[in-house]
Amino acid sequence: MTAPGPAIERNDRDIRVACGIAWWKRKRIAQFLGGDGQAPLRFIDDARQAVAAAGDGAIAVWPSRMPEGLEALAGDRLVRIEDGFIRSIGLGADLHPPLSIVVDRSGIYYDPGRASDLETILENEPFTPETLARAEALADMIVLRGISKYESRAPSLVPVARAKRTILVAGQVEDDLSIQCGGAGVAGNLDLLRRARAAEPDAHILFKPHPDVDAGHRKGHMPDAELRNHADEIARGESMPSLLARVDGVHVLTSLTGFEALLRGRDVTVHGQPFYAGWGLTRDLAPAVVRRTRTLSLIELVAGTLILYPRYLDPVTERPCPPEVLLQRFAEGWKPKLTWLIRLRRLEGRIARLLGTVSR
Repeated sequence: MTAPGPAIERNDRDIRVACGIAWWKRKRIAQFLGGDGQAPLRFIDDARQAVAAAGDGAIAVWPSRMPEGLEALAGDRLVRIEDGFIRSIGLGADLHPPLSIVVDRSGIYYDPGRASDLETILENEPFTPETLARAEALADMIVLRGISKYESRAPSLVPVARAKRTILVAGQVEDDLSIQCGGAGVAGNLDLLRRARAAEPDAHILFKPHPDVDAGHRKGHMPDAELRNHADEIARGESMPSLLARVDGVHVLTSLTGFEALLRGRDVTVHGQPFYAGWGLTRDLAPAVVRRTRTLSLIELVAGTLILYPRYLDPVTERPCPPEVLLQRFAEGWKPKLTWLIRLRRLEGRIARLLGTVSR
C-alpha cells in the first residue's frame, strides 16, 4: 500500500506553536504536526505569547478559534488547519478527534475570498497517471463502502423506484465559517430550502438536518413544521450514502454533501461557493470564483481533494498514513472507543434538545 510521502512531514517541521485547538483534540493535532526528533508542539492561545514562542517558526491555528490579533502579528507564518474531508467515525461535535486534517499555508479551502493550497492544486497540478489511478480506486472504495465524512456504512444495493425527480437538500451548521465565507448571501438552511423548492417546484424534496445540529450542539435547528412548508420529507437516522443512493440530485450551500454526491454520479446544484464548485462539474448559482479557470474531471478533483491536500492518521498505529490505509481501517470495521467524554457530550445534546435550548 502506498506510503505517506516525506514531503508532507518536512512541510510541517517548521510549525512550533498551535493556537485555538480545543483541549480534547490537542493530542491528535500533536500527532499530525509533530515529528521524530522534533521539539514538542506547544499549545498557546494568547496571540503575542504564541508569536514570541514560535520564534522564526510557523504558527498553526484553528480558524474558528483564532485568538484576537494573531493574523496581524503572525503574518505569512500563519498556517490554518481544519478537519479533513474523511474525518472520523463519529461527530466532531461529540468530541471525536479527527483522523484527517488539512494544513494550508495560503488560505483555507472553504474561504473563496483568497486562494487556498487546495485551490492552487486544483488549478495548477499536473496530475500524474499514478495519482489519478489512486484517486479512481479511492472513489470506488468510498462509494462501495458507504464512506462519508463522519461514517462508514454500506448503502443498500437494492434500487429504489422513484415516481418523480427526487432531490436532497443538505442542512448545515448556520454559524459555520464555510457559510460565512462562501455562503454567497444565502440566509441559512430555510432560505436554501426555499431556493431549492423554487428551482425544483415539481420535485420530491428531502431535507437532511446537519448531524451536529440534530445532536443539539450547533446552530441551525428549525421546527419540522417550518421545514415541511418546503420539503416533502425530513430525513433523519439514515446515512448520507444511503440517502444519496435514492435521489437524483442534491442542492447544497457549501456542504461536503455536494462533493460526496459527485462521487456517486448525482447532479449537484450549488448555491454557495464551496471548493468543488467552479471546475465544470456542478451547476453553480452563485457568482463565479474568477481564479478557477480550469475544467477538471471528477477523478482530478478527487486526486487533489483526497490525496494531495489532506493529512491522514492510522487509528491503529497512530502514525501518518495515506488515505488508502484509513479507508481500509473503516472498511474493516474499526470503531473509536466510546469514552466518558463522548457519552457526556451526547447527553448534553439530548438535554439541550429536550429543554429547547438548541441555538437557532
